[in-house]
Amino acid sequence: MKQEKDDQKAPSPNRRVKTIKRDENRGKWSSKTEFILTLMGYAIGIGNVWRFPYLCYRSGGGAFLVPYMLMVILCGIPLFYMEIMIGQFSGTGCTGMFRLVPILKGTGICMVIVNMYCVCYYSVLLSYPVRMIYYCFWKTVPWIDCDHPWNTPNCTSLDKVQNDYEGRFTTSADEFFHLEVLRISESINHLGGMVWEQLLSLSISWIIICLCVLKGVKSVGKVAYFTALFPYVLLTILFVRGVTLPGAATGIKFFLYPEWHRLLDLKVWADAAIQMFFGLGPGWGGIVNMASFNSFRNNAKFDSILVVSINVFTSIYAGIVVFSVLGFLSFKSGIPVATVATSGAGLAFVTYPEAIALLPVPQLWALMFFIMLFLLGIDSVFVQLEAICSSLLDEVVYLRKHKMMVIISLCSIFFCAATIMCTNAGMYILQLFDWYSSAIAIIVICLIETIMVSYIYGIDNFMSDVEFMLYERPAIYWKIAWKYISPVVLTFILFTSIIFMRTITYNDVKYPYWAVLLGWFSFVSSVMFIPIYVFYIMIRKRETMCDSLKKRLKPLDWTPADPEDRADYIEYRKQRSMPALMSETEAEPEGLK
Repeated sequence: MKQEKDDQKAPSPNRRVKTIKRDENRGKWSSKTEFILTLMGYAIGIGNVWRFPYLCYRSGGGAFLVPYMLMVILCGIPLFYMEIMIGQFSGTGCTGMFRLVPILKGTGICMVIVNMYCVCYYSVLLSYPVRMIYYCFWKTVPWIDCDHPWNTPNCTSLDKVQNDYEGRFTTSADEFFHLEVLRISESINHLGGMVWEQLLSLSISWIIICLCVLKGVKSVGKVAYFTALFPYVLLTILFVRGVTLPGAATGIKFFLYPEWHRLLDLKVWADAAIQMFFGLGPGWGGIVNMASFNSFRNNAKFDSILVVSINVFTSIYAGIVVFSVLGFLSFKSGIPVATVATSGAGLAFVTYPEAIALLPVPQLWALMFFIMLFLLGIDSVFVQLEAICSSLLDEVVYLRKHKMMVIISLCSIFFCAATIMCTNAGMYILQLFDWYSSAIAIIVICLIETIMVSYIYGIDNFMSDVEFMLYERPAIYWKIAWKYISPVVLTFILFTSIIFMRTITYNDVKYPYWAVLLGWFSFVSSVMFIPIYVFYIMIRKRETMCDSLKKRLKPLDWTPADPEDRADYIEYRKQRSMPALMSETEAEPEGLK
């Protein structure tokens, strides 16, 4: 009873977490539409265009959609919904959310570090379309032929390939991207000099990013109207053009024709789970952070289902756009679709431009394609950068008065860190960090999140929180998904990611031993904070280890940010006889702010 009375009192001035600190100057979405569009822009990215179509074709075509949709329904939507609920309820970002189980706060630090790595290399990926847009204004697109200083004797333009696709040659588009755009070195061992045009493109990308996020969610929400919707206009134009080309039907058939026997292959199910996971983007903290600016009573279930459904639709839609053009490329060159189909940067900056070059007025189609890629990618950077910034401001409240300077400083730091990827070995470095720094770390983070919610805090307590917020208790489906299905699927993804992890290469060039170690260090440098924070708490506290652990497995001020909602929630807890909040004497010390 004493604890319940304490909860009804005004927060003590000495208590570490003050309600006003969580609510003051943090910002809110101007409308629900801005939140949904920003989430769409975050969840729908470059991977929908250059990874999903190839993965679907390689893994059984239409048959791949069966395990993929199962993974989306059983795990993707529940994870997405859970993260929105956590952010919306607590009104905090990816470090503050671990007030739910304070001893796991190191997981929030891990999130921030992973986002830092990703923002750096993803901004370089964004700079490639910026660079390619410049070449779209040439009288003749430079990747169409071999009459340029960068070309080698092995260069062959597509109109001369025909049925000699087994010969030893490189296409003009391949040489253009690697020898002119990247000016790539032999390997990561040879860093080379700075590609100044690439550095300029990176500068332009970061200036645009900084201007768009300068006022936090107020500016990001407004920009999302354009960056989230306009790519669909461009994608539709490319769709209409693509499906009317000769050979398009062959390409689309390669993409969607079901090979049902592939469903017996564990690798196909692993690919479906991994694509679902990284396609939707849970675990990065971006979803939690965006939801933290929501209205407390927002119907997040509808938002989750809507955004995930649009994501799935976009992946299939983009696949048809890509493979219709690849079918045309196969028709014109005589090279089978199976041979021209690639994924990643090779598809976006070599194969697709190669096909576009065979169309009338290729500059126009190329311009639309590269603008679309840039817009698809920039939203992801917005959300990740905002997640980093919000986490910093949540922990150091004083900096909220200087938010614009914080954003400018962060943009400057990340730009400087990314410049090493503008060297001749830049693509090797980018690929290295993309390969190791985030993939497994994000799976670990999501697994910890589900265990935290379902087994430490308690799934029934969490469902009661959702019921208080939305005036409706979640259906039993959500309980089963959060407590059983999601942890099982995430464990499956974790082990298959490790089992099927290939030796890193780029353009058939193997990485040296030291580079692989550096890649694994980028992974360790983030996840190590999870156990380090646990050990830090155990060592710092004067209680016995058992008592200390018990206290820090209980919520620390897990209440809504708004004072009125907070008071209602405390009364709701009393009526439901839910476990009391951690007392002021059990709160974290001031030194851990």
